[in-house]
Amino acid sequence: MKFQINPLASDIFISIYVVATLYFRVKIQNDLPIGPAFSLLIGLLFVLFLWALIKVKVLNPNWFGLFNVNKT
Repeated sequence: MKFQINPLASDIFISIYVVATLYFRVKIQNDLPIGPAFSLLIGLLFVLFLWALIKVKVLNPNWFGLFNVNKT
């Protein structure tokens, strides 16, 4: 049995994750003397982790219902 999170909880998790990682990147970049390329690499790793969770269907984003298509 796979572990899956429902769409609304996935959307909330993704939103919190993105805000937290952006805060972390800005804080690290201000506290430590790292260049923009390293900051982009860290951001890419955070996005790849999020992409992997979506790809293995742990997260099921619904984009807060913005792109609901009525199927008739």
